[in-house]
Amino acid sequence: MTSDRLEDLKKIPIFSFLNDEELKEIQSYLIRERFKKKEEIFSEGDHPEWFYILLNGTVKITKLSYDGKEIIIELISPPDFFGGLAVLKGFPYPANAIAMEDAEVLRVSRHDILMIIDRFPNVMHNITLNLGDRIREFHDTLKNIALQKVESRIASLLLKLADKSGLKSKQEEVVIDIKLTKQDIAEMVGTTVETAIRVMSKFKKSGYISEKNGRFVIKKPEALQFLFGK
Repeated sequence: MTSDRLEDLKKIPIFSFLNDEELKEIQSYLIRERFKKKEEIFSEGDHPEWFYILLNGTVKITKLSYDGKEIIIELISPPDFFGGLAVLKGFPYPANAIAMEDAEVLRVSRHDILMIIDRFPNVMHNITLNLGDRIREFHDTLKNIALQKVESRIASLLLKLADKSGLKSKQEEVVIDIKLTKQDIAEMVGTTVETAIRVMSKFKKSGYISEKNGRFVIKKPEALQFLFGK
């Protein structure tokens, strides 16, 4: 194993407690793979053959509504994993995984990830903690869609993405380090593209956000927090 690949593994939270020798032991089970922008990684209903860890890029987890519209359930950023619950429980993938931009992943077969967590029980502990956090976030998202106005839902989404993938600038602004379209935002908060465009334009005119190099910049997080709390 090259040193740079070992360093990649050290950055993955579920493996963070393993030493170099233990990481070298599991490395042989990990397969690197690249996906192009918009390429499907797995589809809803597929057999849960692979456990995925994202190294670079962004992956969206989606489902189709009854009228055929794509709904984004979750965005995966490095170095998080996806497809985990289906693999561990042995039921078909419950959603689709699609690369939002060129992405690089590590994948490990169901047989091998089960062997790894049997060999290193703390890996399972870390996976379980991560899945618990995601379930809470998903519950909050559903509650927001059902109860909050669209402005509050979009404000909440931007704050969540800033917390997960935000980079602070010298001006104390927060850059969301994911390329998002207005359609992506609409699909994540359960609204139309037209409504998402209107709300984002309103936020820009109010000085709450801006755009730079294809990424959204949160200029006044306290203002978005106030909207979310309304």
